[in-house]
Amino acid sequence: MFSILLLCYLFLGTTPAFAANGEEQQLNPENCLIWGPGLKANVVLPARYFYIQAVDSSGQKFTSSPGEKVFHVKISAPDEQFTRVGVQVLDRKDGSFIVRYRMYASYKNLKIEVKFQGQHVAKSPYILKGPVYHENCNCPIEDSAIWLEEMNCPQSIPQIQRDLAPFPTVDPDKIAVEIPQRFGQRQSLCHYTLKDNKIYIKTHGEHVGFRIFMDAILLSLTRKVKMPDVEFFVNLGDWPLEKRKSNANLHPIFSWCGSTDSKDIVMPTYDLTDSVLETMGRVSLDMMSVQANTGPPWENKNTTALWRGRDSRKERLELVKLSRKHPELIDAAFTNFFFFKHDESLYGPIVKHISFFDFFKHKYQINVDGTVAAYRLPYLLVGNSVVLKQDSIYYEHFYQELQPWKHYIPVESNLSDLLEKLQWAKDHDEEAKAIAKAGQEFARNNLMGDNIFCYYFKLFQEYASLQVTEPKVRDGMEKVESQSEDDLFPCNCHRKMVGSAIVPFHQTVLLLTLLFVLLLVMLFIYSPMVISLTHSLTHSKSSLPCPFNYTSIILSHICPLFELPFLI
Repeated sequence: MFSILLLCYLFLGTTPAFAANGEEQQLNPENCLIWGPGLKANVVLPARYFYIQAVDSSGQKFTSSPGEKVFHVKISAPDEQFTRVGVQVLDRKDGSFIVRYRMYASYKNLKIEVKFQGQHVAKSPYILKGPVYHENCNCPIEDSAIWLEEMNCPQSIPQIQRDLAPFPTVDPDKIAVEIPQRFGQRQSLCHYTLKDNKIYIKTHGEHVGFRIFMDAILLSLTRKVKMPDVEFFVNLGDWPLEKRKSNANLHPIFSWCGSTDSKDIVMPTYDLTDSVLETMGRVSLDMMSVQANTGPPWENKNTTALWRGRDSRKERLELVKLSRKHPELIDAAFTNFFFFKHDESLYGPIVKHISFFDFFKHKYQINVDGTVAAYRLPYLLVGNSVVLKQDSIYYEHFYQELQPWKHYIPVESNLSDLLEKLQWAKDHDEEAKAIAKAGQEFARNNLMGDNIFCYYFKLFQEYASLQVTEPKVRDGMEKVESQSEDDLFPCNCHRKMVGSAIVPFHQTVLLLTLLFVLLLVMLFIYSPMVISLTHSLTHSKSSLPCPFNYTSIILSHICPLFELPFLI
């Protein structure tokens, strides 16, 4: 009997799940839950996504996977012959799924069907009444308040408030001169101006290749929403730059990493930003893909702590030496040597890279700084392992919201208590598991693509409000060209430009409908005149002094109603 059940599960792509009382759970498609930003037409993301929560017949949520292929998702454009959309259903192994899809063209409407064994799930099908624009479509929402509401962005972000506190005002004219003079010769900087939703740049320094990440997020933002006019400088290097102790004459510098001994304004790292922009594109490691590759269940994970990386900090050398002394507790090795001399007798051989997803075969993850903060932390948190994080002066844009012993296990900066903290985790397995879960929930709720777009926009919005002079396109700046011009499937933006305003699609349709109705009314009113005039002309040898245009009669009455110019 068991064999027959197993074959059925394999055939249907499901596996048996059991409730707390040991009884087998039966998935009920009507009780399942579906939600998320990917069900809203106006939330444009490089890869849109939504969630499915499996629920049984008694209303209990599944806490383990009901089967990787239990849900079938189809996304189509009802009015099109072909739908250019890539879809992936990612099993998070906790009873929930992420459905992500990347659009390669824009559509009038989109239909999302979620089925379980041929039956619609929850309120499927979902109709996204569009237009539904894809990532490369240049069609910004004029009113940023509407965009912020659609994106469900927070009213304020504490880290932004902290970073901008030392700058009560910003003078673009002043910083345009002083920052290049102070940093431009020794550091790599980008001087940006956003004006009328166009991006302009001037680079300073020799190594400015990383500008591609900043260019990309700014272009993506300007395609989605009307950005404020703003002028700012971005530090392309690893280390924060503004280290003056006094708040007098501070210069606002945007950086990907902050520190307790500097006053740089922190943005999401280029690594996290790029993974958002290239999800389902050229990157394989992103916040969604990790959630589908969290390794075996907690109880079945390897109990040695894992670390891999290069030799970019002294503490990393100490970690590898510690691993060689205690291989039963720590598996740490270098994948590359660049900063220090490689002494194999001390540090062992250089090992091959392993897939980041393989990290989560281990229960404990060690996070140690590199040149600055280790940019892998978002991915470590969202996995199903507990993070032992080194205390550090460096931080990313979200670190201040993390709580030690709630989201991670803290370790002294010199790693002197690492073995002690590891032993604590082993002796308190349920507490360690709860910390891993809390860290995962934090990352799921705060570090997804829509969170990153919200952070960038709110940062530039708040910063722009501090400006006391008008941002300008300075001498030597060049326009950052949009990549959407090379799009294989260019879109038609239905937020039609009228002067400097953008009219939403539904208002445009209403206006055209009214014009058509009025045209019919005017034709009815003037038809007797036209017939009479035509009869007179056909029986007269005289001609009018100028060509007679029936359309001009009609338009001369219609146009004033809408304050439109009458041009014939």
